[in-house]
Amino acid sequence: MDYKIYPPEELTEGTVKLPLSKSESNRALIISALTPGAELPRQVADCDDTDVMLAALERTAGPVNVGAAGTAMRFLTAFYAVTPGCQVTLDGSERMRQRPIGALVDALRALGADIEYLSKEGFPPMAVRGRMLEGGEVEIPASVSSQFISALLMVGPTMEKGLKLHLKGRIISRPYIYMTLEMMTQAGASVDFDENNQVVTVNPVRYSRPLPPVEADWSAASYWFEIAAISAEPVSLEGLRRKSLQGDSAVSRLFMVTGLEASWGSDGLLNLQLTPDAGDRLELDLTDTPDLTQTLAVTCCMLGLPFRFNGVESLKIKETDRLAALQMELSKLGFILEVEDPGTLLWRGARYEPEGEELEPIRTYDDHRMAMAFAPAAIFFPGLQINNCEVVSKSYPRFWSDLRAVGFTLEEVEKPIPGND
Repeated sequence: MDYKIYPPEELTEGTVKLPLSKSESNRALIISALTPGAELPRQVADCDDTDVMLAALERTAGPVNVGAAGTAMRFLTAFYAVTPGCQVTLDGSERMRQRPIGALVDALRALGADIEYLSKEGFPPMAVRGRMLEGGEVEIPASVSSQFISALLMVGPTMEKGLKLHLKGRIISRPYIYMTLEMMTQAGASVDFDENNQVVTVNPVRYSRPLPPVEADWSAASYWFEIAAISAEPVSLEGLRRKSLQGDSAVSRLFMVTGLEASWGSDGLLNLQLTPDAGDRLELDLTDTPDLTQTLAVTCCMLGLPFRFNGVESLKIKETDRLAALQMELSKLGFILEVEDPGTLLWRGARYEPEGEELEPIRTYDDHRMAMAFAPAAIFFPGLQINNCEVVSKSYPRFWSDLRAVGFTLEEVEKPIPGND
């Protein structure tokens, strides 16, 4: 479905109840599935990625297709590899078949896993035959995907000798590794992270305890930070925790330069209010929080705030090449972004007036974050059209209904029938 989006004159007062964290949910499901005698948690994120994980954990043989769920592909590769008796063919969407998984498979094979590529070397689809792994020492590049690291860590407690994982090179998305280690510890695992030497040791101690409830999603919250900053109107968010495992909780700090203040109410709500204390430029290293790049980039452009974001090279292998997608779609609104090798995205403030009576529709590239990051731009560009809006089901299915609840109008655009003039 394609929507034309119109902003309200002012936001409707109320509280936005955020969805549960996809990142926490997927880790909770894998850890619980590896905990002897444990049931899978029932209160998890209601989204495509978590639905895929739940369905896959019920299968021990035959084809398993995760679609576009990158987290599920990485975590399930390791899960199936250490689960004796599993014989699955793990596959995904066409884009998933283009996303490399070789670093994870190489590490698992070094530990004794039986994994076979069925098409292109280093990419899905794969045949995975589960077995008990002896474990031991292995290394993995840390600059490709923290999900590879988390996948290995979570299965470490099942190995006879445990796991000693050497992280080579610069670590990206470090908070996601912290989240994984903390949840493993909560479930009874014994882990140690020597950060100076970049070595994680997972002792051969099985999971033994249930995990606490999953928190609301700070990544989903980021789009409401964007709306509050662009609209200059207050927003209240429900379900977040002051002390969060999620790296994207840094959004409170990162948005401060826009003048947005986040404060906790006595009722547990996070209240967003714009202040006059905005900066004139934003320079950030987003190595730890690359998933916030799209939200921050669109926000800065709408506010006329030049920016330079370093540490975003991992965005090239996400649901789409997010750097190229941001350049293309923001250019439709008149903003000229630059990408400097290897991982810097910047906007120097250059603008031009888009041609034509109507703006070109925003493409989403099967990427949920593109849809949600660009939707608030309708505040500056009423009637902005966003195509394939259904992609938000990957992480935040209620996004469009929540947008309507605060006063936005969404008009569905009829798609032309192929072959008709």
